[in-house]
Amino acid sequence: MAESGTTPASSRSEVRVTSDSHFGWLRTRLSVERTMMSWIRTAVALIGFGFTIVQFFERLKDIPGATPPRYPNAPLYLGLGLIFCGIMALVISIWQYRWILRYMWSGDFARIAGMTKEGLQTPVVAIAVLLMCIGLFAFFAVLRLV
Repeated sequence: MAESGTTPASSRSEVRVTSDSHFGWLRTRLSVERTMMSWIRTAVALIGFGFTIVQFFERLKDIPGATPPRYPNAPLYLGLGLIFCGIMALVISIWQYRWILRYMWSGDFARIAGMTKEGLQTPVVAIAVLLMCIGLFAFFAVLRLV
């Protein structure tokens, strides 16, 4: 028996299968998808911006009358850092996405879902992995310039 004023852990997390709880589960599932897409958008921006910085300063050398940068390797290192941050954002986002989905499909929550795991597959992880490969390609392409 629990102390007075507290409820046992099992009754706090009791899951009732109702239409409200099912639609709440669906809203949460779609929120997880939106969060993953936000991670992807941020990672693409980081990778693209890092690659653009490197390319801009590489082309700046060819412009007549342009002042050379004070630290010539700084744009390369900044670009590599941004590309690396974008790749790591994708790695972290995939890990977070899969962890949350495992939790949502576990135990009593699976009853609320009302469908099997196979019933709600999205291409978001495949897109993240593809973008991670593109980021790695950009990283090693820039690394060759150093």
